[in-house]
Amino acid sequence: MNQSIERILWSIAIPGFGQLLNGKYLKGVLFIAFEFVINIHAHLNEVIMLSFLGRPSAAVAVVNFQWLMFYPCVYMYAIWDAYRDAGGKLGPYGYIPFVLPAYLGTVGVIYSPEVKIFGVLLGPMWLPMLLAFVGIGMGIVLRDWLSVRRQ
Repeated sequence: MNQSIERILWSIAIPGFGQLLNGKYLKGVLFIAFEFVINIHAHLNEVIMLSFLGRPSAAVAVVNFQWLMFYPCVYMYAIWDAYRDAGGKLGPYGYIPFVLPAYLGTVGVIYSPEVKIFGVLLGPMWLPMLLAFVGIGMGIVLRDWLSVRRQ
């Protein structure tokens, strides 16, 4: 498996693992600490559990939005950093597929108590994830479009 893809996958599991595998121990420990602190203060594990159980309203009730809003940016930055340090191909606009999901994931956190899709409240886990995937797709398209225009 490509080393940069391996780092992405480990960073998806826990932000900081990719940095540890890249030998960037201080950054790795800091990302793990950030993840731990944000997770605890946002009540993220309980939000994840309630979301998987199909109880998004209960997840909205327990989440600390002031802390959860940090998570998408820290998460995506840790993934980008591990990928870049592993020698992943970024090019001039290679950061865009990492930045847009961070932005849209944060927007998803903000609107998660209100937005319903087909009458279903997705809550503070599923809506940010959905928008993050939209951001990845938009980021890839935008990166490629900007690269073509640059030539």
